[in-house]
Amino acid sequence: MTDLHRLSIRELSEGLAGAKFSSRELTEHYLKRIAKIDAQVQSYVTVTAEQALAQADAADAAIKAGNATSLTGVPIAHKDIFCTQGIKTTAGSKMLDNFISPYDATIVAKGKAAGLVTLGKVNMDEFAMGSTSESSYFGATKNPWALDHVPGGSSGGSAAAVAADLAPFSTGTDTGGSIRQPASFCGLTGLKPTYGRVSRFGMIAYASSLDQGGPIARSAEDCAYLMNVMAGHDAKDSTSVNKDVDDYVANLNGTSVKGLRIGIPKQYFNVHGLDADVKARVEESLKKLEEMGATLVEIDLNMTEAYVPTYYLIAPAEASSNLSRFDGVRYGYRCEDPKDIMDLYKRSRSEGFGKEVQQRILIGTYALSAGYYDAYYVKAQKVRRLIQQDFLKAFENVDVIAAPSAPTTAYRIGANLSPVEMYLGDIYTIAVNLAGLPAINAPVGFDKDNLPVGLQLIGNYWSESQLLSVVHQYQQATDWHTKRAAIAEENA
Repeated sequence: MTDLHRLSIRELSEGLAGAKFSSRELTEHYLKRIAKIDAQVQSYVTVTAEQALAQADAADAAIKAGNATSLTGVPIAHKDIFCTQGIKTTAGSKMLDNFISPYDATIVAKGKAAGLVTLGKVNMDEFAMGSTSESSYFGATKNPWALDHVPGGSSGGSAAAVAADLAPFSTGTDTGGSIRQPASFCGLTGLKPTYGRVSRFGMIAYASSLDQGGPIARSAEDCAYLMNVMAGHDAKDSTSVNKDVDDYVANLNGTSVKGLRIGIPKQYFNVHGLDADVKARVEESLKKLEEMGATLVEIDLNMTEAYVPTYYLIAPAEASSNLSRFDGVRYGYRCEDPKDIMDLYKRSRSEGFGKEVQQRILIGTYALSAGYYDAYYVKAQKVRRLIQQDFLKAFENVDVIAAPSAPTTAYRIGANLSPVEMYLGDIYTIAVNLAGLPAINAPVGFDKDNLPVGLQLIGNYWSESQLLSVVHQYQQATDWHTKRAAIAEENA
């Protein structure tokens, strides 16, 4: 019973159904690991031990009564951007340090309905704005592979918790790479679904036209189990698409790698700042897929240089609008002894928001201001359409598009990258959100410092099954997804 954290989601499901162990035993095992190890990693903001054990007991009763789903009794960690009824939901910010949500996000509610056991809420960049998880009000999360490095962001706590075996899988959100980049930095599999595939109801908004929830886990198979719970139409979310949902687990072998056309954008492999080790590992993984029967096709994505400026006009503009609700009046942080209403607004927001969030609000407000709206925001939306068309043209000739997930491996904590350096680190991920496409990260090896490298596969709309299937088959032929950081080998 000391190695339950080494089991896959399928093995956990089968073990619970076969009464090899109970959900209470499994939950207690993870809670002990969190208590022992997480002080080093700092992945959790809130651990909900009492609630988790109650949910585990209910799961055991459901299994005994024959009322279980395939995931009943399996523990999960939720990114602290998803509202959880009766539990603090902070979005990594001082602004929401005292916010207890009165309701569950749809993703959380679906997890409960499936019998998942919530271990707690995990750390993140403040309001999902960042690529390192250092902007959290609750301190920086560490990368389990190297504790002096970042786990990526904004879903850094989600990735670190899984990489340290402090949760079997976790929920994350992806606005410009915030599932795929942490998954890459932590040696995990992470899926950003098509925009509208997963409900955004109860997910604290950063940029509403870009945000999308998704799973972070060790393997494509593990992600498929969580996607079966997360995906689907939700009437509470006006951007949720009413479209049939695949059985992602059943379809894991549904796409043959043999004959698969993989697009290789020549612009992506000539990006300034692409690390030599990252490029080598990604090219090795593509060679492996070619050996498995795939065909590599060189393609042009001519809008590559427009990705970063377009994204960093649209995302901050939407953030400036979304975050205007945090004003010190209705909920969240309120400054002490305001002199008048303007003082209340100004000090509540300047004291409640961190530097990175304030910076993006200012950029966004400027882009939306009179005299600049047409020149910046409207023009960025027009370029966004051209980026989308660039991808759609490419998909006329290929099935998926391959790229690194990030140009480098994990940064050192405190590297103090300039905003431009940090934003350029998103070069491979942000266009997927601008176009609303699905994409997945798969671990494909390590650099010279033993830090994980990730391959990104981008699919056409609604092709989550295909992406999961291709990565699953790659993972049947390789073992990168089974590698564990030393801290994950510790037994509670």
